[in-house]
Amino acid sequence: MNVEELRRDFPLLGRSVYGKPLVYLDNTATSQTPREVVEAIDNMYFHHKANVHRGVFSISQEATESQEATRESVREYINAASAKEVVFTRGTTEAINLVASSFGSLLEDGDEIILTVMEHHANIVPWQLLQSRKNITIKVVSILPDGSLDLEAYRSLFNERTRLASFCHVSNVLGTVNPAKEMTAYAHSQGVPVLIDGAQAAPHMAIDVRDLDCDFYAFSSHKMYGPCGVGVLYGKEKWLEKMPPYQGGGEMIGHVSFSGTTFAELPFKFEAGTPDFVDIAAFRTALEYIRRVGIENIAAHEHELLAWTTEQMSLIPGMRVFGTAPGKAAVISFLIGNAHHYDTGMLLDKLGIAVRTGHHCAQPLMETLGIEGTVRASFALYNTFDEAKTFIAALHRILPLIG
Repeated sequence: MNVEELRRDFPLLGRSVYGKPLVYLDNTATSQTPREVVEAIDNMYFHHKANVHRGVFSISQEATESQEATRESVREYINAASAKEVVFTRGTTEAINLVASSFGSLLEDGDEIILTVMEHHANIVPWQLLQSRKNITIKVVSILPDGSLDLEAYRSLFNERTRLASFCHVSNVLGTVNPAKEMTAYAHSQGVPVLIDGAQAAPHMAIDVRDLDCDFYAFSSHKMYGPCGVGVLYGKEKWLEKMPPYQGGGEMIGHVSFSGTTFAELPFKFEAGTPDFVDIAAFRTALEYIRRVGIENIAAHEHELLAWTTEQMSLIPGMRVFGTAPGKAAVISFLIGNAHHYDTGMLLDKLGIAVRTGHHCAQPLMETLGIEGTVRASFALYNTFDEAKTFIAALHRILPLIG
């Protein structure tokens, strides 16, 4: 994998900030987009823009074919059994909301769901909204000191009223890679379906939903070198058939009359209205880019960067890294002494280094850790060891200013 050659595909990486070459380390929030994906967007707008599934004319059919080609590409990427199990959404957040609303409508008062303390707000708040409509109970799995899940606690939370287990594949703060296959297998042994938030996993590791055997899996294009505003919900056909539609409108109907409505077949039953067919089509180009580079190559490169950077950070006085579980993803959340995360992030920005600061939409986790927030650096396929060295040098440089 020639990283320097790949970097030429991402024009933004050639920018300067405050006169310093940009070092972009906020990939957990959103990745950059290669030129060919942006060109695919332009091509759709300039040559193929017509509403999908609604026209017999050629351009409409071309747009429809492009969108459905992406659906098949996603199916292949995650090894789903059928394209019917691939639902397009606006992002991971909407995908989880879809399940909370539609699957949630099947729940009854007194039912329980299991979450973990490391969840992103997108996998907490939708369930709390459901809780405000139905008298359900949310149970929360704790973590161990290294940031891994307490699997014994996870297993202990299941009982005859448990209806769903929902957890992240990879923590966006700790980088912990949860044993999703093992957790799913245990839930199924208790007769409980599973939703996995794969937003932080899909860009960095091979995803096989049939091997995981999960019932739902959600992820986003914009973290996978693709356009913003496109997400995916994978759902086993048996569950999608049982669940009522999330939204109503055009496209998701079979027949409408004032005496009643029938719904379209999967997956269109969950895709009301005009989709973002332009960006959906371009997402296919992003998936092809990942395939061409090789997800195994990406993972290996990112883990090399993670290992080297973590080792160098451990030599910095006052350094506190949160999340040290074995096999973690390429995310480093840290604080230096008692310095505020915002101050550290602002100083790094002045040196051209883009990192994320704050609670990272994981406030319950921050409360568990006893902190308000962290600085978070995260790697992608285009980051280099020279950038990692620049990052470490910058940490040493700002140390006198925040000590």
